[in-house]
Amino acid sequence: MTKLTTSRLATAALLALGACSSAFAHGKVECPEHPKAEWRPHTELQQKLEKEGWVVRRMEKTPTCYEVYAKDPQGKRIEAFFDPKTFERVEER
Repeated sequence: MTKLTTSRLATAALLALGACSSAFAHGKVECPEHPKAEWRPHTELQQKLEKEGWVVRRMEKTPTCYEVYAKDPQGKRIEAFFDPKTFERVEER
């Protein structure tokens, strides 16, 4: 192998490792599985959290949870997961 090929392979391996590590960054957060038809709108969760004093920056859907990036009522930046049917907060296991 040439030096350039080795360098490209190493770069590709690092990029792949970085992509995989972000997928596992959450530990073991598992929401109960519900059919998508039973999921409540994420905007409803955002309204609920804002009434409780949260400042929501961003929300994402995972295959089983709503993932919320926000500041909690105490001003602490957090990443939290919520059951999309009940809006109960799901903690790491």
